[in-house]
Amino acid sequence: MSADAIRHREPSTGGKDSPSHVRTWTLLVVCVTTFMLLLDVTVVNVALPDLRNSLNASFAEQQWVIAAYTLAMAAFLLSSGSLADRIGRKRVFTLGLLVFTLSSLAAGLAVNPLLLSLARGVQGVGAAMLFSVGLALIGQEFRGARARGTAFGIWGGVGGLAFALGPLIGGWLTTSLSWRWIFLVNVPIGILALLPTLGRLRESRDPHSRGVDTAGMVTFGLGLALLLFGLMAGNSMGWDCPPVLFAFGIGAALLGIFVAIQQKKNTAAMLDLSLFRIRSFNGVAWGTFLNNAASLSTVFLLISYMQNVLRYSAWETGLRFLPLTLTLFVVALLTGRLGSALSPGLLLGTAIALIAVGLGLVTLVKPDSDWTALLPSLVVLGIGMGMFNPPRAAVTIGVVGPARAGMASGVGQTFQQAGVAVGVSGFGALFQSCVESAFTQSVAGRQLGDRADLVAHEVATGGLLDLGKLVPPSMVEATTAAARVAYVDSLTEVTRFCAVLAAVGAVLAFTLIRRKDLHGSALSSSS
Repeated sequence: MSADAIRHREPSTGGKDSPSHVRTWTLLVVCVTTFMLLLDVTVVNVALPDLRNSLNASFAEQQWVIAAYTLAMAAFLLSSGSLADRIGRKRVFTLGLLVFTLSSLAAGLAVNPLLLSLARGVQGVGAAMLFSVGLALIGQEFRGARARGTAFGIWGGVGGLAFALGPLIGGWLTTSLSWRWIFLVNVPIGILALLPTLGRLRESRDPHSRGVDTAGMVTFGLGLALLLFGLMAGNSMGWDCPPVLFAFGIGAALLGIFVAIQQKKNTAAMLDLSLFRIRSFNGVAWGTFLNNAASLSTVFLLISYMQNVLRYSAWETGLRFLPLTLTLFVVALLTGRLGSALSPGLLLGTAIALIAVGLGLVTLVKPDSDWTALLPSLVVLGIGMGMFNPPRAAVTIGVVGPARAGMASGVGQTFQQAGVAVGVSGFGALFQSCVESAFTQSVAGRQLGDRADLVAHEVATGGLLDLGKLVPPSMVEATTAAARVAYVDSLTEVTRFCAVLAAVGAVLAFTLIRRKDLHGSALSSSS
């Protein structure tokens, strides 16, 4: 099918607006589930110290508690979106909600790191179903630039709020109850969301689809999962170790097979590759990938900085992210309501450019700084991230007709989550390398001799509070000071790279995204 056909295929419902109560319930359910699944991206970070002590988890095991969720979500997003177009979006969304809720229960009851990581992986599968289909459900019920702009503004604000509030909510639950409640809290929320999902949401699908592309789903999901596994495991296991090399080799081969499958003239193919001949889709997809790789990896590093260097508790760390959180929420709502009047390329390019500036402002932090040195960065990041999500969602599904919204949404969300996975693993590895190099070259590092590498690794992995166990009492003060300098200098060095990467994403958005590429259902003035 040609790119033009994708853009102009008529929606399966004939283009009529759905009743207002159906639209309201759809937006409410999608926002609640989006809040829940995005919360689980960041909420775990602040609970890691308690989780480590409770389950006796090593640093690598803690990494996999986080990575399993992101990896599984990224691997299953495209399959979920394509499947929803074929068998029904409400059906896939409902299944995803059930999977996410039950796996959250399993995670909260886990008795060791392995079971927790496995439950987190299943959580990621459920989250992929919810995340990929949610945008398509909103697009199905809301037609026209004004109505979609408002809906995506609310969705973007809620999603950004969830991501930013993760440290605060995770800190409160961990401090007041237990780390287990960061997962168990999803169970009653999931049950409550399931009731209107079953009773209020409308079913929709692509009436022209034929069959399910099982081979495509298997090759893409497994291939992407192996590539991301290689990226995440390379830093801890070694980039030249056999499992990592195997993951990269087999993953790349499977993705090559997937592309060959999709190139066949087969109406059951899960991905119509002509989608990538649309300039605007390439702009939003690659802009999103670069932006998420840069910005969200920096957010993870800033959370670690506040806890390990500034020694704030989980709750105190969350409070200090409120400038970003509140700014993001307000700007997202305003962007959704007013953004339809502006060029989507201009809006998205400006948003990513502001994020690049916000990342650059992290360099204001010095080894002796308090958290207030981050205020300019947090505020500017909040503005950019708030501006980014509503038009990103609108353009992602706006380049196709409603009948193909699940596929487009799945591709777009895959780029988003793959960006997070690649950014966190890649910039995390760079940060660890910078910290270890800076510390071993410091005066204190040279004085430690053979123990310098061990201490440097502990500093790079967040063990600044435990240095007294690794060095002689007479060297604790000097070692701690050197560790703080190495940590902060490495943080600012890595965020410079992140800022440059985001700036490239802004250029792509400015130059590639055009209003004329959008489908008629995204351009009409109906509300």
